[in-house]
Formats: sequence, structure tokens, C-alpha cells
Amino acid sequence: MANHQLMMMMAAEENLEEHHFVEPRQNNELFPPPPPAHGYKFAFQPLQATDLQIGVSRDQNEVWNHSGEIHEEQQSLEGKDEVDSQEIRDGSYDNAYDITFPDNDDDSEEASENDKLALVVSEDLNDSLQLGVGHCMNTRLSQQLELAPPPIVQCRSLAPSPEHNLEVGMEFSDVLACRRALRDAAIASRFEMQTVKSDKTRFTAKCASVGCPWRIHCARLPGVPTFSIRTIHGSHTCGGILHLGHHQASVEWVAEAVKETLRENPHCKPKEILEEIHQVHGITLSYKQAWRGKERVMATVRGSFEEDYRLLPRYCDEIRRTNPRSIAVVNGHPDDGSFQQLFISFHASISGFLNACRPLIALDKIVLKSKYLGTLLLATAFDGDGAMFPLAFAIVSEENDGSSWHWFLSELRQLLETNTGNMPKLTILSNREPSLVDGVGVSFPTAFHGFCIHHLVESFIKEFNSDSVLVNLFWEAAKCTTEFEFHAKVHEMLLVSQEAAMWVSNIPPSLWATYCFDGTRFGHVNVTESINGWIQEASGLPIIQMMECIRRQLMTLFTERRETSVQWSSLLVPSAERLVLEAIEQSRAYQVHKANEAQFEVMTGEATLLVDIRCRSCMCRGWDLYGLPCSHAVAALLSCRQDVFKFTEGYFTAANYRRIYAETIHPVPDKTMWKKTESGEDGDEVMITPPRVLRQQPRPRKRRVQVEDRGRQKRAVRCSRCNQPGHFRTTCTAPT
Repeated sequence: MANHQLMMMMAAEENLEEHHFVEPRQNNELFPPPPPAHGYKFAFQPLQATDLQIGVSRDQNEVWNHSGEIHEEQQSLEGKDEVDSQEIRDGSYDNAYDITFPDNDDDSEEASENDKLALVVSEDLNDSLQLGVGHCMNTRLSQQLELAPPPIVQCRSLAPSPEHNLEVGMEFSDVLACRRALRDAAIASRFEMQTVKSDKTRFTAKCASVGCPWRIHCARLPGVPTFSIRTIHGSHTCGGILHLGHHQASVEWVAEAVKETLRENPHCKPKEILEEIHQVHGITLSYKQAWRGKERVMATVRGSFEEDYRLLPRYCDEIRRTNPRSIAVVNGHPDDGSFQQLFISFHASISGFLNACRPLIALDKIVLKSKYLGTLLLATAFDGDGAMFPLAFAIVSEENDGSSWHWFLSELRQLLETNTGNMPKLTILSNREPSLVDGVGVSFPTAFHGFCIHHLVESFIKEFNSDSVLVNLFWEAAKCTTEFEFHAKVHEMLLVSQEAAMWVSNIPPSLWATYCFDGTRFGHVNVTESINGWIQEASGLPIIQMMECIRRQLMTLFTERRETSVQWSSLLVPSAERLVLEAIEQSRAYQVHKANEAQFEVMTGEATLLVDIRCRSCMCRGWDLYGLPCSHAVAALLSCRQDVFKFTEGYFTAANYRRIYAETIHPVPDKTMWKKTESGEDGDEVMITPPRVLRQQPRPRKRRVQVEDRGRQKRAVRCSRCNQPGHFRTTCTAPT
């Protein structure tokens, strides 16, 4: 067998001398496949090492390095298997053997000598070589056919950063900096550390794994607060921790790790913080740790809640100084000075409401999400274009006994009476809270008080868990302008549910139904469309920052609407202009008969309606309720050649709209420039402390076990990292 191989090698050398140079064939070169009748034959030629020199010509480089050492015939089968499998694992199999398929076409006999050199057909390969080749090919084919393993969802970073290497002689500014450096090194190197001794002059720690000899000792240099590493005993033999948590990953470490992220994006959620920490540090923490770490960072960025309460008197003084004739009042408890009430209304809002706003005020409240229990009370008006117009704000510490609404409404009444001696008769919309109803009756006895339909619908849904059919009928009944239409809708509701119709009938229609409401809603049946949207984002901030966020929003609102209204060229605001034009278009199909100078009979084809242009009323009540002439009134006005646009209420003119936003809300300087407030009896600064009650966290919902679930087998817990049952990913010990 050895003689046969030597003869084959000598023939290859003779061919090399004749051709001088044979261009090496690319690895894994594939010839056209043979017909099905012929079987594939694999032949392998070991390629010896080739030394190519840079700068030497191609002919001077030998293709086959004959000085290489030929493998001995006596190499054992075990050794060959080891070499072959190692080459497969290293990915070097293709570089060691040239795999070719024989060309079985008719022209195969005329193959070039180069192809013959590359293809060595031997049927007498020894058993060891055949076994080795078969083993390699089976392994390679199985590797190609084997599906890729599922990706590891949780994994720990393997390479610690060089900046966390600990060496003897390293110095730190103080003991805290020393402990932080050791903590960061432990997290980066994937081992947990246990403190042995820690005081003002020394710090000693060891590896928390049982049996690991690693130990470090740091001490303070004499005369200075600097700490240095004195000794590091032993090396880690524990192999590091296997679980994905870490004992040194405290809330303080989380805050330092995500500090820059939160400065750039304060709205980053705790879940996003957990993902970032896992990607960067390979640690899986709990949601509570991420939340507490974020709160610690945000406290340094936005300031503390307690500091804002202390500065409230100065803040009120700054509002009154920068925005003259504005109202800013803060009240503390007479016993301990704890915060009770804050009322703010800017002069620009007061002036705009009294000059040209609709005489309509909506009352609403928002429960704050801040650290301390509190509620934001607000009074919102509406401009000529139908948009909300914030009038006054108040924050109260507790809103449970009704005194807060009484106080807020009394402040609002005093504000309006102080600025005008002829306050218009108001229409007030609110929810059905008894304390609020009583407060409106006491502070505004002459005002028309109605209920918000949205709050009624919410109570209606909670009471009956009703479907969309009943809810739609309820809304339609509230918007009906005539008594006949209203009773028709209530009758339809009765056919669907007698209990629902009875619940609606128990509420006096004069407080919510449009057709019999004494005041003027101007089409507004819902007060929740006020400013809830852009207050929710600021409701979790400290009290001064929250009020500053509201002031900036209000300042921007005034500026944008003032600049927009300058570009209007029409007599009315855009929304009123559009409604009047639609009414004119509808009136073209009506017939009008004149009774006298003021009264007209309008025939629509469906009904005959009486219009009085002197009293500005129509039998459909559209002109009375909305302040704009309805299509019947427009037909009567056009028949006597009157200008329709002049018969609208003054609230809808563009000139009055500009008067609403004529005043400016001025900025408030930074708190570092506020002057000290001395309003106490002895000339001392008034101190306001935080409220007595913290905001209570909601209790987690309990899942009660149903009777049919008692005998049911529980679902097995499965790890999302290694997909094995019996544990979670935080306690997973599978190798990464």
C-alpha cells in the first residue's frame, strides 16, 4: 500500500516538472454532477503547506512545497480521527482537503492535465483514511443539516472593561469612591463581593462564593482622605456567578448607570431601563429596582417635592410681581404649616374672560400623581371659536369633605367681582358631586347650573353595564332641542331597558337636557374636553414645576392664538363663519311668508316654523341655544334683505376673539433669583411644609380561586432563557 502511494506521488512530481506551474484549484470546487446511474466518488488529496513570498514572481514560488513533511503511514486511526475532528471544529477542513466530483461527461477522457492533478482517483485507499473521511463527511453534513439553536434571550457579557481592573496601589478620593470602584469591578467581572470590615480608615472584602480565596484590603493614607488598595490575596477559583442577578447591583448603582439616559429622556420607562442594563451589563433586575433608581435620578434633576412646598410663598410673590393684578394665594394649616391650598389665576385669563368670552364656566378636577396626595381643581371657559380657555387653577391637599370646592368657588367669585362690577349671568357646568352642587349654590346663587353629560354617561354605564345602543340614545336625548324629540328618545330607551329609562327620568331634565335647560350652553355638553390632556403629563411633578408647566402651556396658547387671529379677514371666527354659511345653503330650499316687520313663517317641506328676528328666536330653538341664526332664521333674514352675519352674538366676532388673547402671560424667573418672603408676624419667612398625607399606592388586585379551578393542575414554570422547567430566568444557572 505504501509503494502504491509513493508511485502516485512520483507521477505527480513528473507532471509538475513538465508543466512547471499548475494553478491551484479553489477549495470545494464542484464539477457537474454525474448521471443517476453512476455513483459519486469522493477523492481527497492532502495539500501540503505552501510558502508564498511577497515580491517574488509567480513562477519563482513553488506551488507544492516538497520540503514539507509527509505524514507517516504508521499514523494510528485514533490520531487521524482526532486531527480530522479538530480541523472540522476549527473550520479548517476546506483548507486541508480539496473536494471534487468526477466529471462523467463524454469528454471526460479529454480532461486537462491540471484537472487530473487535482483529481486523484484511488479505489485502494487504506481503511484508516476511508474511515477518517467518512467520519469527517458525516460530521460536516450533519452540521449543515442541523438547525441553528434558539437564540439565548438572556446572557451575561463575557469581557469586563479594562477600566475595572483592580491593582495594588490604586488610589481613590475617599472611602465611598473606593467602595464604588470595587462594586463596579465586581459587577463587570461577574463575581459577588461580601464586605468583611468597613469603617473610616479601612475597607476589606472577599468573594462571596464559598471556598474562593480572593480577598482585597484597602486603607486610608495617613493625613488625607485618600484610600488605596494595599493587598489582593489569591485569585478567583469560583468561576464567577451563574445567575443573572447581582448582589452589588443596588438602587444607587442603577441610578448611576442610567443617569445620562434619564437626563436625555426623562420619560424613559422602568421597563426600558431594565432592557438597557441587561444589554450593557448583562444583569437582570426587578421592576421595583429600576423604578426606584429612576426616582432617585429624577429627584436630583427636578428637585425634591419638599423643597417646592417650602418655596411656594416665594413663587406666589413672583407670579404677582411678573404678572401684575394676577391672583396667587397659598394657605397652610394653622397648626403645623402643612400645605392645604394653592389658588392661581393670571390677569390675562381674567381680562380675556370678562372682555369677550362666552359666559360659560366648566368645573373639573384631576387627581395628581405626585408623591403627596392632592387634587387639581380648575375652572375653564370657552372662547368664541369654541376652544377651551383656562381661567383659574387650584391645588388642594385633600378633597373629601366638600370644603375644598367651597373654598375654590368662593375664590373664583371674589376674583370675578373684584375685576368687574357688572358680572354677566353665568352658566356653570359640573359633575353631580353634592359638595360641588352646594358650593355653586352658595357662591353663584344666580348662575344657571347644569350637569356634564360625560359624567352622567359614565355613571350610567357603571350602573347598568349598558351597550352602545342605550348610550347613544342617552346622548341623543341630551342634545334634543324640543320636548317632543326628547320624550321620543326616552321612549326608545324604555323599549330597550325599563330600568335605564327610570334611572334617566329620576334626574331632573332641567339640569342636563338641552331643550329645557335655562342657561346657555352654546352646544357644550361635555366639560372633560378642557385641559386634562396637557395637564396629565405634568401631574406627577413637584408642585412648583407642575404649575410652571401649566403656565408655559398657557403662555404658548395665548401667543399662538393671538398670532393666528391676526390673519383672519372675516367678520366671524372660522367655526361660526362655517356654520352660518351652511345655514345659508340650507335656507335656499325654504319658503318664507312675512307676517310683520319682525315675525316670519318659514316652510321647510317637513314643518312650518315661526321666526322672530327682533327677539332672535326660532321655534326650533337653535338660534336661542347656540347664539347663531339657524337655517330658518337665515331664510327669514335673507327675505327682508338683512345681513345675516350681524345677527350673531358678539362672542363670535373676530374682533372680540382678539380681545380675549390681547394680554400676555409673562415668564417667571428661575428660583435662584426669587427674593425671600417675610410675611410672618415677626417678619420671618412663611414656611409651608408638605401635606400630611402621602399618595397611597393602589392595592394589587387579588385573583380569587374559582371552584372549577381547585382541582385543575397548575401550569409548570419554564425559564425564558434556557427553556427548562422548574425555575425563572433570574435564577437560571445554565452556562452562557
